[in-house]
Amino acid sequence: MIEVALMLEGQDGLNWPRFQRLAHAAEDLGFAGLYRSDHFTNANPPDVDSLELWVSLTWLASHTRRIEFGPLVTPVSFRHPALTARMAAAVDDLSGGRLHLGLGAGWQEREHHLFGFDLLDRPERFRRFEEGVQVISALLNSDQPVSFEGRYYTLRGAVMLPRPQRPGGPPILIGGNGPHYTLPLAARYARLWNGVYLKPDEIKQRNAHLDELLSQRGRRPQEVHRSLMTGCWFGKDEATLQAKLAAHPRRPTREQLRERGAVVGTPSEVVDQLGRLAEAGVQRVMLQWLDQDDLDGLESMANTVLPQL
Repeated sequence: MIEVALMLEGQDGLNWPRFQRLAHAAEDLGFAGLYRSDHFTNANPPDVDSLELWVSLTWLASHTRRIEFGPLVTPVSFRHPALTARMAAAVDDLSGGRLHLGLGAGWQEREHHLFGFDLLDRPERFRRFEEGVQVISALLNSDQPVSFEGRYYTLRGAVMLPRPQRPGGPPILIGGNGPHYTLPLAARYARLWNGVYLKPDEIKQRNAHLDELLSQRGRRPQEVHRSLMTGCWFGKDEATLQAKLAAHPRRPTREQLRERGAVVGTPSEVVDQLGRLAEAGVQRVMLQWLDQDDLDGLESMANTVLPQL
């Protein structure tokens, strides 16, 4: 069985009315979770509404009761990792233990330039990311004062109180497909690994590699939950699907989108594709819901797809 969650691009027009409608829909319609990106802008203009991530998750924690949620992903380039750890622990406690703490290095040059954040070159960016994950993990897991001396971050007997209600705090999610950096980092620190736009055969390969890395660290494969974030083009019937494809500036075909790893089709087709993802080892899929006003589409998916999984 595969769980179906939703993923929103928070920089793509998300504001309070849209977010609240979508959150209530995800909760009421039976989706497993609601996740969203953490960006200030899109990579290219024009700029549109971009609801602040952690404020929105705080609202979500106290206005839903069932769904799991979290950032996909929150970059260490925006916030000091000690601040991220404190916010994550507090939001997780407020929700009753439903937050997944997705962490990332940051990647989008435009928003870093516009708002004065230092993105760094790629090697330094990932060194900073690993330090950030170490700091967050230590603060969430240690009941004792934490000291850390790194190139980018320093802690000197730091104490995070109150302690997280969940032992170890919210589970850390590491997202990305890279076999040489991302997967080793997930094997070391994560309780969830999230692939991005992968096809079933690619997922099998990454899962097998992650299993090997976990074994090398003395961890069992089942200690890391496997999920996938991918595009979603859903139509309750063929006419609805074709209208959505035709409305896109590039007018993609379902075959082109599927080749990129997206889930595309009418209810029976989506059920088949999700079944293949489950066979490849995906335990939860986060479907990228780009039309934030299409609540009818969400309801149709909930009524026609979710009961068959």
